[in-house]
Amino acid sequence: MSRRVQIDLATGRLSVQVREAAFPLETLCGFAARNNRKRGFLFLSKVLGKHWPARPSLMRQVHEHLAGQLDLGPGPWAFIAMAETATGLGQGVFEATLDRHPEAEALFLHSTRYRVAGRPYLEFEEAHCHAPDQYLYEPIQPAHRTLFSQARELVVIDDEISTGSTLCNLVAAYRASNPHLERVHFVAITNFSGASSAQRFSARLGLPVDCVAALHADFTFETADWPDAEAAPSAVGDNARRPGQIADDLGRFGIAGHTPIPARELDRLAEGLPPGARMLVLGTGEFMHVAFRVGLGLEARGFDVVVQSTTRSPILVGADVGRRLIFGDNYAEGIPNYLYNVDPAGPDRIIVCHETPVDALHELVYMLGPKCRTYRYAALPHAPRQQPLQTPSALIGGANGHQPG
Repeated sequence: MSRRVQIDLATGRLSVQVREAAFPLETLCGFAARNNRKRGFLFLSKVLGKHWPARPSLMRQVHEHLAGQLDLGPGPWAFIAMAETATGLGQGVFEATLDRHPEAEALFLHSTRYRVAGRPYLEFEEAHCHAPDQYLYEPIQPAHRTLFSQARELVVIDDEISTGSTLCNLVAAYRASNPHLERVHFVAITNFSGASSAQRFSARLGLPVDCVAALHADFTFETADWPDAEAAPSAVGDNARRPGQIADDLGRFGIAGHTPIPARELDRLAEGLPPGARMLVLGTGEFMHVAFRVGLGLEARGFDVVVQSTTRSPILVGADVGRRLIFGDNYAEGIPNYLYNVDPAGPDRIIVCHETPVDALHELVYMLGPKCRTYRYAALPHAPRQQPLQTPSALIGGANGHQPG
């Protein structure tokens, strides 16, 4: 299945040589330019639900395919997904694995760029990223901490693998907390690390490593001399959220089962829409998986659904990025957030899934317009769920008439 593709970007020329693929390259990804001297290109996944609107049923096919390729030995197993891009993908692969092995001892976590005071963590670096610092928090629940420290197999999930250095950095940090680790699995939608990469990673880590992906390919990038279009902002800040304002019971601090969305909530979110109506379900930052679960449930009800998420990653408009919205951060860190390839006028309803208080979504909801509603996941402890908003004016048209800047 060897095939070569060349893509001209504002930052240079990207060449991709496909070696093996379970899905066509065009189904899995497009391409974009990043204003980042360390790495001026981006493999823009079309099945991730991050920078491109993705059908939840296709996302689930990818999750199931990747889970089906895992050759796991005796448990317990730890699954760790990489923030921010792969948090939803990782939890989807974890749930697909649980579907295959319902009795498994398994734990899911994802790394994060949010600093949470008083919580112990491991730290590692994603060197090529514009925000290199990452944190992996120890689970909160005692049973989850036991799984975390005694897992025999580790599954690390990212949207794509290139050098593999970040994944190896994570494994090295994790091994300091778990001397029982016997084997490692690197999982990604696209693997660009080379035909012999598993052997290289094994030699580096001193553990058996295998690489699972929906597409294996090689790439080269010829950097062009481009002027900086904008200064890339920091993607790490000091989290100002109080306990209970971000989810303690989901992937950031450990979860050992599925994340269901009650049928009554799906009915409420779709209330008043005709069959086949177009719906966009958005996650916010690292909080991606709930949007996928909502989208999957709505798609099963016959709606025309795509899923996506906001992001802190600055991508240049061009190539497969046709449109970009910029708005305020909903984690009170003052960091710009982005939404790509979304025309707010297109869907019949937009649902924004979030873990933070609803008043932090002022600017985003205002930009998305009167078709927007919000959904705060009901399982958050000590935090009442917000009612969906019928229009942005429900947020910004209060007694003082305040509007976001």
